[in-house]
Amino acid sequence: MSGGAGARRCGRIAAVLAAAAAALGAGGCGLDVNLGDVFVLTRTEAGATLTLVVNQSGTLSCNGAAPKTISSAMLIQARDLSVDLAADATAKLTIPRSPGTVQYFRIVLQQGTVAFPDRAAATHKTLAQAELFATEAAQQVCGLSG
Repeated sequence: MSGGAGARRCGRIAAVLAAAAAALGAGGCGLDVNLGDVFVLTRTEAGATLTLVVNQSGTLSCNGAAPKTISSAMLIQARDLSVDLAADATAKLTIPRSPGTVQYFRIVLQQGTVAFPDRAAATHKTLAQAELFATEAAQQVCGLSG
């Protein structure tokens, strides 16, 4: 390899390394990096709708409002719920409303969608956890009554 070619190659390597370092450094500079959503949960009842969008970056948006930072515990709870619902989402679990239904839930995950009435939580632990997550998020993050 001639001296000129070697210098050009070293220059290219240096440029690639500098770009990589800049990209890594930018990650910690408060840039808006979208890591993707954990899930979108919609709860409907008596004409009222609550929509929660949980993002991997640790934010939650309530009814389309600006995202708010959630606790690490709540983010972990959302991620665990997403994992626990993955098989049901892949199977496109849909439980129809039944007599006595007050609330109906729809959770969209990467694997698919799960839809169920509040009464289904009595026989499906993960659905009960989803209901609890919605209630806690509505109260603690959105400032709603539940």
